[in-house]
Amino acid sequence: DSLLYQCHKNKVPIVVPGITDGSFGCQLWMYYQFHRDLRIDLFKDEQMLSELTDHATATGGILIGGGISKHHVIWWNQFRGGLDYCVYLTTAQEFDGSLSGAQIREAVSWGKVKADAKKMTVEGDATISLPIIWAAVKDRL
Repeated sequence: DSLLYQCHKNKVPIVVPGITDGSFGCQLWMYYQFHRDLRIDLFKDEQMLSELTDHATATGGILIGGGISKHHVIWWNQFRGGLDYCVYLTTAQEFDGSLSGAQIREAVSWGKVKADAKKMTVEGDATISLPIIWAAVKDRL
């Protein structure tokens, strides 16, 4: 029933652009110390995102948090006129000018989200809001 399982089952790609950041990146590095054949091809992800957005009739994103992950999704979609569906899950505030705190209207102004997109910002901790949203959505799939 997990989100990851459903993505796998339905062939929905999950891209983690900052895969080497933080504790997960440290774990990858430790694994690499004994498995030098480990390869991560970030450009393959970029190619896939480019092709997906180029050929899509509609795109949507659930943007958990901000920073690199958020920007990755909206960046590629600007080349096709923007996301058609967009959900931001964030605790970031707009006042500091960071990308993490930028509201959807900012992405609309850059053409990264369509002005007429179905869009919503959920202000709150994603570790709480995402499981609640997933519980409501999974039965509708």
